[in-house]
Amino acid sequence: MTAAARITWGVLGTANIAVKRVIPAIMSGTRGRVAAIASRDADRAANLAARLGIERSYGSYQALLDDPRIDAIYNPLPNHLHVEWTVKALEAGKHVLCEKPIALCAADAQAIVDARDRTGKRVVEAFMVRCHPQWHRVRTLVRSGRIGVLRAMQSAFVFSVLDPNNVRNRADIGGGALYDVGCYPIVTARYLFGSEPERAIALVDRDPAMGIDRVTSGLLAFPGGGQLSFSASLQLAPYQRVTILGSEGRIEVCVPFTPQAEHSCRIIIDSGKSLDGTSAVVENFAPIDQYAAQCDLAAAVFRSEATQEFPIEDAIANMRVIDALYRSAASGRWEVP
Repeated sequence: MTAAARITWGVLGTANIAVKRVIPAIMSGTRGRVAAIASRDADRAANLAARLGIERSYGSYQALLDDPRIDAIYNPLPNHLHVEWTVKALEAGKHVLCEKPIALCAADAQAIVDARDRTGKRVVEAFMVRCHPQWHRVRTLVRSGRIGVLRAMQSAFVFSVLDPNNVRNRADIGGGALYDVGCYPIVTARYLFGSEPERAIALVDRDPAMGIDRVTSGLLAFPGGGQLSFSASLQLAPYQRVTILGSEGRIEVCVPFTPQAEHSCRIIIDSGKSLDGTSAVVENFAPIDQYAAQCDLAAAVFRSEATQEFPIEDAIANMRVIDALYRSAASGRWEVP
């Protein structure tokens, strides 16, 4: 794709994920360019535009949507604004890449499906992990039977953010561990099992001052006996790992969710013939910016140059699992997504 044919992006808001990850990723990729950024604080938008080399800035989100030169919108707004501004962007004739989770509940997300169908524009949920070669390789290994029959997955995604003003710690706008990082073990389990869980149960510990779930652990039951057990937290020492257990071996994904663009990745494949790990083999992956891969793929989908493997209905299916886990934490029972 030539520079002239690149997707022209506009960015809603000045979230850290946009400034530190996605805007640089679009600019370093091959299929897009960022032409405008909007904030409710016009000065902040202007300053960031100047710093990042973005042509135009706006002091309102709607002004950006009204710009006819913008092809697609990246929506990294706080979780409670995902549905509202994704729908508005679609209705303004823009394609949308929206941060996860797509909504605060599956029922709310239906408005995005309706807007997509009305407008004919496309919308992609931003789960960059599915664009990383390590996960493509893991799925290939599982499907090929390298570890026998996939039976169970164990995942952890935890880190610490204690600032009460951080959006992750604002219960009123969709903060909390399950929304922020617990969604990753869920989406990758669905990715590997290739099916939807039949029931879910959760244990939640809430921060007494901020009200968010600071530690959430869950168990999902998949058809045929498959299981996911996971823990997610915003108040534990940073750690992430996925272990995939099969009838004839296991795979460990060492940095499964947020590997740095400049760092290589590795997976460990072990037949289990030796408990001391000497039967394991390691596969290494060259450094890659998974955000750039995600944005390039979204641009190709928007241009009808690539098939959208995970339509917005997949995002809603993931949201149904999150809904069930929150219900389970309240009821103390298994819940059906």
